[in-house]
Amino acid sequence: MTDINALEQEILASVAAASDEAALEAVRVAALGKSGSVSALLKTLGAMTPDERKVKGPAINGLKDAVNAALTTRRDALKNAALDARLNTESVDVTLPVRESPAETGRIHPISQVIDELTAIFADMGFAVAEGPDIETDDYNFTKLNFPEGHPAREMHDTFYFNPKPDGSRLLLRTHTSPVQVRTMLAKKPPIRVICPGRTYRSDSDQTHTPMFHQVEGLVIDKGSHLGHLKWILAEFCKAFFEVDNVKMRFRPSFFPFTEPSLEVDIQCKRDKGEIRFGEGEDWLEILGCGMVHPNVLRNCGLDPDEYQGFAWGMGIDRIAMLKYGMPDLRPFFEADQRWLSHYGFRPLDFPTLAGGLSN
Repeated sequence: MTDINALEQEILASVAAASDEAALEAVRVAALGKSGSVSALLKTLGAMTPDERKVKGPAINGLKDAVNAALTTRRDALKNAALDARLNTESVDVTLPVRESPAETGRIHPISQVIDELTAIFADMGFAVAEGPDIETDDYNFTKLNFPEGHPAREMHDTFYFNPKPDGSRLLLRTHTSPVQVRTMLAKKPPIRVICPGRTYRSDSDQTHTPMFHQVEGLVIDKGSHLGHLKWILAEFCKAFFEVDNVKMRFRPSFFPFTEPSLEVDIQCKRDKGEIRFGEGEDWLEILGCGMVHPNVLRNCGLDPDEYQGFAWGMGIDRIAMLKYGMPDLRPFFEADQRWLSHYGFRPLDFPTLAGGLSN
């Protein structure tokens, strides 16, 4: 019993002398670890006679409990002392403004904002949103859209192709969102009214072009669709998107393999001191291409051109975002510069609506 009392005094003294949690852990292991002094005494209980166990058992277990209690008390004291030391060395400047929450400091990327604006405008006209894969087949991206073999757009300098498959076919990164129109016509019977926003890819890079960019295309297929409907839709879109009361538009003849007739669209603007204002002035700016869907495209998608006709249009989302919000260079859109995003980005949860103003 004298040995147990002496061991208890020794261990408790070591616990009290521990200067930090690492030293305290070393004391615990020396006493209660697998090869600790208290653990060694506990192992001897199995070899004792019942009478010896009655006498020494409570003393040894009491030693274990006393050591555990001392360790817990000392550990709490060390934690409190560490906290006090930290509080004494750190201070809070109560005159500083309250930090904004992540929901306030975060920003919506202009591309995401403009896609939401487009969706709000065209949804109000009764259009649905259609989507498709970024990796497309040559058939959907070119052949069904009336691109003949040998067309320059099929060449490597414009299109990102994957390695050929064993059968010779090659997948590619879509060069426009027109394959989504093809997929929609193959999967759905007219009447069709959809817009197709999404990423597109072309081998091009400068101040106004990037290898990856965004497009939105629209498609209407019905029995009585005509260019008058197309012009009205585009005029209403431009007024709503650029948030002007009126805008003049100019339609010029052009050529696209997938439309006939094909048109380029210019809108009225005013260039003044590096700014572009829409709905006023005597200047013109091209913003999109459009036309009546080519009869060959309708046939390729299983529609009878003698029964159905339609129109389509397409524009660059990045381009109209630059025009509306005064961004001079396309490349920062994809550089992930937080300073740029803080300047041009939009507050989260401020969803664009036609009633509340798209960019308010």
